[in-house]
Amino acid sequence: MDNNVYQVYEDEIQALEEEIKLLTEKYEDILRESTFFSEEEILKSIKSFQRETQGESKGHESPSDLKAQLENLETDLSFLMKLTGFQFTSHSKKTMEKTRDRTVQKHRLSGNCHSLSFQLEFQLLEVQSKEKVSSVITDLNIIMESGEDSGISKFVSR
Repeated sequence: MDNNVYQVYEDEIQALEEEIKLLTEKYEDILRESTFFSEEEILKSIKSFQRETQGESKGHESPSDLKAQLENLETDLSFLMKLTGFQFTSHSKKTMEKTRDRTVQKHRLSGNCHSLSFQLEFQLLEVQSKEKVSSVITDLNIIMESGEDSGISKFVSR
């Protein structure tokens, strides 16, 4: 009878030792994963996450954040204009149809590419489902002034 009691205790001790070994391995894995990031990086990520969640809960961003975003967008636009040669001079937008889950807008862009003037007309169809908004451009029309480069105008219109 004493052997049975000892055996039960031995089995319990062995099970606890195995559990301790598994928990120690798990702890070491977590420790190894966390060493990939410095404390500074972790704090920066936490602060960034807090700013994002606060911005979402407020529904708008601070004016300085919006100003910084606008400056970044203007810089990107300037770079693209220099790279491609496209320069837009005017834009107009008219809402043709608007329902709860569907919007149709007509856009007209005017501009030039190097020495060629053009107008770009298109309709933008936005359909909103429960999870996302999808946009489709329809009725694309490119208008170029006919002049010296009438061949290019014909090519583009095709």
